[in-house]
Amino acid sequence: MTDASAEMVTAVLPAYLMYGLGVGYLQLGALDGLYTGATALFRLGGGYAADRGGRPKAVATCGYGISAVTKLGFLLVGASAGGVGLLLAADRTGKGIRTAPRDTLITLAAPEAQLGRAFGVHRAMDTAGAMLGPLLAFAVLLAVPGDFGTAFVVSFCLAVAGVLMLVFFVRPDRVPAARSRVRGLRECLASLSAGGTRRVVVAAALLGLTTVGDMFFFVAVQQRLELSPRLLPLLPVGTALVFMTAAVPLGRAADRIGRWRLFLLGHVLLLCGYLLVAAAPAGWSGLPSAAVLLGLHGLFYAATDGVLMAHVGPTIPARVRTTGLAVVQTAQALTRAGGAVAFGAAAAFAGLGTAFTAFALALLLALLGAAALHTPWSSR
Repeated sequence: MTDASAEMVTAVLPAYLMYGLGVGYLQLGALDGLYTGATALFRLGGGYAADRGGRPKAVATCGYGISAVTKLGFLLVGASAGGVGLLLAADRTGKGIRTAPRDTLITLAAPEAQLGRAFGVHRAMDTAGAMLGPLLAFAVLLAVPGDFGTAFVVSFCLAVAGVLMLVFFVRPDRVPAARSRVRGLRECLASLSAGGTRRVVVAAALLGLTTVGDMFFFVAVQQRLELSPRLLPLLPVGTALVFMTAAVPLGRAADRIGRWRLFLLGHVLLLCGYLLVAAAPAGWSGLPSAAVLLGLHGLFYAATDGVLMAHVGPTIPARVRTTGLAVVQTAQALTRAGGAVAFGAAAAFAGLGTAFTAFALALLLALLGAAALHTPWSSR
């Protein structure tokens, strides 16, 4: 429900910003970085608050509530790119607060041997909403052309429904609260050195730095394959459909073959997508080619998004697990935000093709570095 609400708004943003407000690649990169990085510090705060009080559900509910309220703000800011940016930051703040506590609830509710599948089920439901959101937005705007206010109201109602589901249907699993502020922080930092968790943080950060933001990926698919701008808001549906379909099977595969191995293989698929976008071979255009790229993009998310949390979660003690997960997520969010800004600058000065070539090379080097830093090939 929450993702359907969020994607109703965000699916139309690339087209709205580029073709409606006329922002350039550099500005789009800044907004993409803000969208990705605004969650970073609040992930840590939300994680530590959940561990401190032993109430991950309460903190998660707070984060979902903040995101719900921001949907009404879009009715007020109009065509202001700055206002849109601030609302995106507020929405991502709510996401930052809720993400680690929500993932902790999953680790507490599922057997360790089945965490890959459990996170796969969650990501499949999560992505079903991400797929339905653009379709709902498209349907609303088809019924009332140009009336974005109606779309925002529908988005708000869906977000509220998501909060109510969490409040009434999710069991409030409790974890032991830290006895003191200092001890809780020290225990969390010590946990990052156990089980190779610190190396996971560094490796995930390296890969995050070379990951192109979703907005740019969809814009590149539309422009490099010469698709109509009207199709841009629907491209996320392709990625979401593949993600939703593959999340559970790949989660089960991760439990069998090793979660870190699958995480790295997911980035190999992303690398293939970058190379295809950069090369844009002769005749490489149209919807069939877009389906290939969106398929690789969706498989990348299915092989990495929940799999990383399933891999690192069991290595962190339960009493500080939310904070530890937040550290990993924050490292990813900050580096992905920096990568989005860097990509925007590269695309503005050298073009999309050259920028994707450079990021493909950087991603290859990051993959080699991540494999060298953390190589528990037999670890699940």
